[in-house]
Amino acid sequence: MAKGPRYNLPFRRRREGKTDYRKRRALILSGLPRLVVRSTNEHVVVQVVEARPEGDRVLASASTIELKNKYGWKGGCGNVPAAYLVGLLAGFKALKNNVKRAILDMGLKKATKGAKVFAAMKGAVDAGLEVPHGNAVLPDPSRIRGEHIAAYAGGLSSNQEAYKRQFSRYLKGGLNPEDLPSHFDQVKDRLIAEFKVVPTES
Repeated sequence: MAKGPRYNLPFRRRREGKTDYRKRRALILSGLPRLVVRSTNEHVVVQVVEARPEGDRVLASASTIELKNKYGWKGGCGNVPAAYLVGLLAGFKALKNNVKRAILDMGLKKATKGAKVFAAMKGAVDAGLEVPHGNAVLPDPSRIRGEHIAAYAGGLSSNQEAYKRQFSRYLKGGLNPEDLPSHFDQVKDRLIAEFKVVPTES
């Protein structure tokens, strides 16, 4: 490790590769709360965060765990449909807390068309939250509803061993993966009914 009287040790999160401070500074200077989207293979978390001198303040938060436990989501928690629904839920909560605009914070993720981070952003935008973006990066509506997953499941159903192995969590939860698009619509309707708003379909 470099050392000496003029050497400045980088911040811990920069050393660990967890935070790009230049990017974070640019987001904070926008003056808008950040729509923070973080995902793993298992779950998606969306938060609306306001930067303050004493530290970040979370104004609204939603996760696939909440989507599953409270709203009856039976599909996978790390896919595009789940990301959209979590973004929709976070957007509704943000509006309820009088947050109307935000800027996307995708962390260290690279911008890839149709990625989960953009599905989550699309959900927040459809809830009514204003987030600057270009439509070219958004997933197709069919992917947001999970039609690609349902089609794959239909093609795999002839091999029951592989089908049950691939979709064991769906089947254990009582959902046939071919029915994912209709299940997505049901959960989306529950969210809309709870917050009693008409989402915008941009």
